[in-house]
Amino acid sequence: MLDANVADAPLLVVEDLKVHFPVMAGTLFQKQVASVKAVDGVSFTLKRGETLGLVGESGCGKSTTGLAILRMLDITGGRVVFDGQDITRHDRAAMRPIRKRMQMVYQDPFGSLNPRMKVVDLIAEPMIVHDILPNSAARSDRARELLALVGLRPDMADRYIHEFSGGQRQRIGVARALAMSPELLICDEPVSALDVSIQAQIVNLFQDLQQSLGLTYVFVAHDLAVVRHISDRIAVMYLGRIVEIADRETLYKRPQHPYTQALLAAVPIPDPEIEANRPQVAVTGEVPSALRPPPGCRFHTRCPRATDVCRVDEPALRDLGGGQMVSCHHA
Repeated sequence: MLDANVADAPLLVVEDLKVHFPVMAGTLFQKQVASVKAVDGVSFTLKRGETLGLVGESGCGKSTTGLAILRMLDITGGRVVFDGQDITRHDRAAMRPIRKRMQMVYQDPFGSLNPRMKVVDLIAEPMIVHDILPNSAARSDRARELLALVGLRPDMADRYIHEFSGGQRQRIGVARALAMSPELLICDEPVSALDVSIQAQIVNLFQDLQQSLGLTYVFVAHDLAVVRHISDRIAVMYLGRIVEIADRETLYKRPQHPYTQALLAAVPIPDPEIEANRPQVAVTGEVPSALRPPPGCRFHTRCPRATDVCRVDEPALRDLGGGQMVSCHHA
């Protein structure tokens, strides 16, 4: 049993996280001339056993945020606190024990798994790296247990990754991530490359594993229907920043930021009568470059409600009550 104070404390705290990539110029002597502000001031907390959905258009910084949390990218500014420990400036040696407790599930399992290794060896590899089990027989048994846990037959362990379907490959990727018995999983678009019917199976698998193992998820996706199904809370990102964050029901029923409203309006509804009569939210133009984000509110160049204040003053995330926070002057 966890101590009550430990159970109530957030597992993950992200404070003003920034990840900027330098832009270099020059042939012989290079110097930095600009920065791509991929993530530029992201903050949120995550409780144990909770799922936070992270949504937004391609290039908004969702995946970069996940990689920075795992310290797979250098952090330019801000803090990442995991289970009360500030890991922002941890070097590789200091991160080694932490990596057992936080793992990633990738979008493309075929691209992230070695095609020359048998499945049993793919799943056992992290156990070897971190010296989890004493011998190959124990690691092999554990790998087969994990295959069964994710819904595959243990006798599939001796096959190669090309012998599996897309959904089966993703299950193998999940099994490999679970080999370290982690507490936190960063799921980076884990179902976006799958057929819709298979997506539902993998999402249900994530939910079953969360209930049985007590896992905590940061679930990165652009499909709002998938995010709604699996998330407890949802954070909407635009051009490197969170513009709205709320619990699932509040966000879908009462979105406050114009960008969130536009994203939800773009989700098709199967009923043609409802689809024809629901209000449309127009968003024009292209997403600005993260190299030169616009002043003021970053969404003002595409926002139908933008006023002069939006073009000058950058809105802070304001608490609207009930855990809903929005970054908009007019919300």
